[in-house]
Amino acid sequence: MEVVIGGTQLRLLQGDITRERVDTIVNSANSGLMGGGGVDGAIHRAGGPAILEACKRIVRERGRLPAGQAVITTGGLLPARHVVHTVGPVWHGGRSGEADTLSSAYRESLSVAVREGLRTVAFPSISTGAYGYPLDLAARVALREVQSFLEGGEGGTPLEEVRFVLFDRRTYEAYADALSAVAEGKGLAGLGPPPKP
Repeated sequence: MEVVIGGTQLRLLQGDITRERVDTIVNSANSGLMGGGGVDGAIHRAGGPAILEACKRIVRERGRLPAGQAVITTGGLLPARHVVHTVGPVWHGGRSGEADTLSSAYRESLSVAVREGLRTVAFPSISTGAYGYPLDLAARVALREVQSFLEGGEGGTPLEEVRFVLFDRRTYEAYADALSAVAEGKGLAGLGPPPKP
């Protein structure tokens, strides 16, 4: 499924993000940047030790990465040249600023990619695994933030393609449901605000 927003192609696909041939993939990391479970562990395993070494350097220089922020490293052995690491929020029922933090994680990841002159970016579904963010709500936040960025909220963007590479059918369908509003010409704003938990 795909739409064009502000001249940039936005695509959804089901698959393994570690196999994507793009300028950068985004890692849903933890604050320590040391790898872990889910997509984070898969990226570190597939990318080899160069990613972990780069992450260790960042933590030595800057400390732990706060939720909502993003940094970039080599892609190591991955087909992607780079990895943007971002930390999403842990779900605490939706009343602890989770949506703002999740929005920031997507926005900061895109900003890092643009700053580095990258043109193709692949995202996973951030915070919907171990961090427990409900899929339907996370999909709305993610797609709204990407739409806003691509429509020029950041003064225009050189990005050619942003794709969401979603690991399983359930996740893909949640994102497809949210993106269908864009395809129907309503824009993601047509979805209205996420429901209160």
